[in-house]
Amino acid sequence: MTLFYPQAVLFDLDGTLVDSAPDLTTAVNRSLADLGRPPITEAQARAWIGNGARRLVARALAGQREIDAEPAQTEAAMAAFFHHYRDCLVQASRVYDGVVEGLAQLAALECPMAVVTNKPGAFTLPLLEALGLERFFAVRVSGDTLAVKKPDPAPLLHAAAQLGVAAGQSLYVGDSAADRDAAWAAGMPMVRVPYGYPGDEAVFADHPAAMTLRVDALAARLAALGAMHDAV
Repeated sequence: MTLFYPQAVLFDLDGTLVDSAPDLTTAVNRSLADLGRPPITEAQARAWIGNGARRLVARALAGQREIDAEPAQTEAAMAAFFHHYRDCLVQASRVYDGVVEGLAQLAALECPMAVVTNKPGAFTLPLLEALGLERFFAVRVSGDTLAVKKPDPAPLLHAAAQLGVAAGQSLYVGDSAADRDAAWAAGMPMVRVPYGYPGDEAVFADHPAAMTLRVDALAARLAALGAMHDAV
């Protein structure tokens, strides 16, 4: 992909802006313990994050990523998860290196920004506020904002519309297969971060158009493009 100067930049949250896997693992394991089920490892959680909390909990109950149907205890586990995740939302979650600096530079460029996440809305704003990131985003689209979530393109299209920007003139920054598929379906160019869940190259092997940059490196590149545009 040839980087262009976008009219807006949209960001995934978990695995892109914030490493929340430790606290998600804690919440899931407390929920499993309530049901007398064995815990999962953080490595498993990192491989299973990306399609929303409910899918993560269902995968944890099944003990595997690929599931054809939700296990019978999914509703009970989800109720427990919401309770426990509120208690441990920011115990170990951290902002990835370069994110604050990058977002600040994009804000200085007056670039409109949005968060598009599969995380339930009850946790999106509290997490952003606790980590000092909410000030950067004019729009937040959570996993329950619409009837569908990523990899459906609707959340990305909704966020772009809320910002008043065409999808093709927006840039989406993410880390997962769900991000890749949603951006592709939305016709929105994507930059992937060089970390995340699960964070391996295989996820993007069939999507070579996705440029790989940290958030601060992306902001620096966009600042340089903006300066070149202003000089013309």
